[in-house]
Amino acid sequence: MKTVFAFFFAFIGTLSTLAQRNWLSGKPEENGMSSERLQRIDRTLNEYVSKKLIPGAVALVVRNGKIVYEKSFGQANLENQVPLKNDHIFRIASQTKAITSLAVMMLWEEGKFSLDEPISKYIPEFKNPTVLVWFNEKDSTYSAQPAKNEITIRHLLTHTSGIDYAAIGSREMRALYAKAGIPSGIGIRTSDVLGDKIKKLARLPLKHQPGEQWTYSLSTDVLGYLVEVLSGMTFDHFLKERIFNPLGMNDTYFYLPTEKHNRLVTLYEMKDGKFSPPVVVFDGVNPEYPKLGGHYYSGGAGLSSTVEDYAKFLQLFLNQGEYNGVRLLSRKTIELMLTNQLHAPIKENFGLGFGLETPENDYLSPYSIGSFSWGGAFNTHYWADPKEKLIGILYTNMYNSPSGGIGEKYKALVYQAIVN
Repeated sequence: MKTVFAFFFAFIGTLSTLAQRNWLSGKPEENGMSSERLQRIDRTLNEYVSKKLIPGAVALVVRNGKIVYEKSFGQANLENQVPLKNDHIFRIASQTKAITSLAVMMLWEEGKFSLDEPISKYIPEFKNPTVLVWFNEKDSTYSAQPAKNEITIRHLLTHTSGIDYAAIGSREMRALYAKAGIPSGIGIRTSDVLGDKIKKLARLPLKHQPGEQWTYSLSTDVLGYLVEVLSGMTFDHFLKERIFNPLGMNDTYFYLPTEKHNRLVTLYEMKDGKFSPPVVVFDGVNPEYPKLGGHYYSGGAGLSSTVEDYAKFLQLFLNQGEYNGVRLLSRKTIELMLTNQLHAPIKENFGLGFGLETPENDYLSPYSIGSFSWGGAFNTHYWADPKEKLIGILYTNMYNSPSGGIGEKYKALVYQAIVN
């Protein structure tokens, strides 16, 4: 009888685990991929680790909604020789942006705003924007002129607002943002909150006229605050209640709970030919920020997550807005988000939150037209291909160091394994 009960509880535990994962594994051959060819990923990533190009990596491939490949390589922590595992948590930095864009479009579907309305309607500090004309590098003084038009929410979603980036933007704008105390958004461990910094950002000049150029920027941090204004919730609470819980993204956080600290990978950079944990990243941030706690919820760079959690988010888009029995967006909204919003003379191909594969840039990669992708500053990579019903994710734990083009090679390794 004890054996029967033990089996019963083990079975229930297995069902619970499967329900939490929401993923089913599939055999590569049953999903149009070659097991033998997928092993080329093993050889390549093991080579990268053995040649000390990266400390480690976790790779995931989903086809037809099923995991056909998921493996980890190398170390999560070199000093203590902690092997990297599939469920280790990585700082995903700018992969946060697409999640923020989803949150914004959920509110758009609820009629909270129109895409071409000025952001100043909801964040008044953005009223009457100005554009930088002259900048004195010695003391950061400047002159500015009135912008031709206001920043719209569509501008923010497409990085055409004229806002730049702290820490990684142009020299002039980095200096202006630093002087005003505007952060890059990663790991702010102070009493600062998002709204206060966004209101200060709103009063600074823009790099260029809204809508006229593409500049990778803090626009998505502004959108994170817009979600707070429209929803009446802190941004982290909105994401947890409206996105993470429904999708089963149980390992995605701005700041990790204590019981998950041991699953956060150590960050490394290359110094004098050796891996070394950086003392600070970007604008003076402690790289251990996911463990330190805080109240700054950056829509552009703040989250940490696992490969499986992020794959759930991407599968939502491949499923036309539904995952895990829950619909977050309509099919038509997904189509809009994955439609190129930019036109000549702007050369970038960008939707409402993602970089896109279009007829104009399709010659550059094996992506199918309609694929969407981006990555993170700590050498994390992802894409989803609707035509092939394919997701590819590769996470490493490297900062500010070359890694031999691992993202591009991984892309080729995944596509070459497709046989049907």
